[in-house]
Amino acid sequence: SPVAETFRVIQGAMSEEHVRATQGVFQFELSGDDGGTWYIDLKTKGGSAGVGKPPVTADVVMSMSSADFVKMFT
Repeated sequence: SPVAETFRVIQGAMSEEHVRATQGVFQFELSGDDGGTWYIDLKTKGGSAGVGKPPVTADVVMSMSSADFVKMFT
């Protein structure tokens, strides 16, 4: 799916430097195709991204369509 692929690319691009510089956890509530809860954790060591709630409380929660999410990151 486009959403899962986008998160796969984000996960692959993460570095300890991104985590150090950002120090934020972002939760996405997506509607439409591949909707649901997804996250990008740029606070916990190593960082992570994927489906479901983040491993720690999100600093920012954004609600949008899955199509807009993919456009935002591609």
